[in-house]
Amino acid sequence: MIRQIWAAKCGELTVNSELPGFYRLSVGERRRRIAELVGLSSTDTQVLSYESSLPSDQADRMVENALGVMGIPLGVCANLIVNGQDRLVPMAVEEPSVIAAASYACKLLRAGGGIHTEVSAPHMIGQIQILDVDDHQTAIAAIQEAKDVLLEKANSFHLRLRAAGGGAIDIETHTLGPMNEDDPLGTMLIVHLLVDVGEAMGANAINSMCERLAPNLETITGGRVRLRILSNLSDRRMVHAWGRVPLHALDGHGFASGRELANGIQEASVFAERDPYRAATHNKGIMNGVDSVLVAFGQDWRAVEAGAHAYAARTGRYTALAQWRIVEDSLEGHLRIPMAVGVVGGVAGVHPNVHVAKRIGHVRTAADLASLTAAVGLAQNLGALRALSAEGIQAGHMRLHARNVAVEAGARGSEVPKVASSIADQGTVNITAAIEALRQLHAA
Repeated sequence: MIRQIWAAKCGELTVNSELPGFYRLSVGERRRRIAELVGLSSTDTQVLSYESSLPSDQADRMVENALGVMGIPLGVCANLIVNGQDRLVPMAVEEPSVIAAASYACKLLRAGGGIHTEVSAPHMIGQIQILDVDDHQTAIAAIQEAKDVLLEKANSFHLRLRAAGGGAIDIETHTLGPMNEDDPLGTMLIVHLLVDVGEAMGANAINSMCERLAPNLETITGGRVRLRILSNLSDRRMVHAWGRVPLHALDGHGFASGRELANGIQEASVFAERDPYRAATHNKGIMNGVDSVLVAFGQDWRAVEAGAHAYAARTGRYTALAQWRIVEDSLEGHLRIPMAVGVVGGVAGVHPNVHVAKRIGHVRTAADLASLTAAVGLAQNLGALRALSAEGIQAGHMRLHARNVAVEAGARGSEVPKVASSIADQGTVNITAAIEALRQLHAA
């Protein structure tokens, strides 16, 4: 069967995300290859080197008590097709095998047409906690009656957001009673402010709106406002990613057939769906991919992590974010995840590496970034489940980890791959074996 080479048009950029032999190139050669593919300037390429990625004076402006900059390896996920388009996605991660596993899984999903995504509108929730309300029903009615006035005030200092089609769009109310007899508080009234945040992550705008409405809500309800802040359970801002792998693409992995391997992946998926102990590790694998993309694009990965895990427990039982099933002659996977990301404001607007990441990924909108991030998360999950169901997760991981152990043992330059291969082949990936392998290399 002749493999079809997928190429896609991303605006004016034509990209083929298949990068055969890419891992064999030197770091400099990889930079030049990506620069040629996506049209990076020499300045952009230079930014990819750690030494010039983030100047100390800029780091000092970004955080308090700055001491310097900590480097994290930045790589690229290959073989990815999203919604019919080839895409290259930068990933920043220190854990060995993450990028390799995602790229390999994307190759498997590519055989089934790639990954497809649906992204909801960028609606986020701001919460205003109101205590000491005497009559909750009367207060709720008063808030609803004043809704238009409250929305207008919330939007009054966000003219650019409004001009872009965003802004506060609705107000909801909820009451929260005591959880048990040890709960020290009475019933509280919670106001949810729904905001269309457009191309931003939205935290600053939402928090400002909530704080602006606090005095009005105290007057309307006769209560006392305490917290005024966004919720990181952004379940109104979701991404659904799905893809399929033809069973024949899974042939040749130590099983009698691709169907047998697919059955192992399905069994692992159901285990995670039923058991929270397994689900935590299942979802961690998804977030290996998600977080790596988010870090590369300067996003608040902690917020997305919090939202993802809260969403996984939304029914009162923590479960898997992604599910895999055999459907006829394919293995199909689905991932649903909250995704609060932005391409304007914050670090995304000032970090030089983020600028280059956008160029490589050809990311222009928050929805596009959310789509790519979820796609990599789904692929990462497949990569982990495939390894778990076949040779085991440690085989590939430890072979890559062997390079770190070799360096720790004192190997330098060309010695690193030789020592790493030696200890990996022996199945003794530890510092003692690496020191001995390095001694033998020096003695040869």
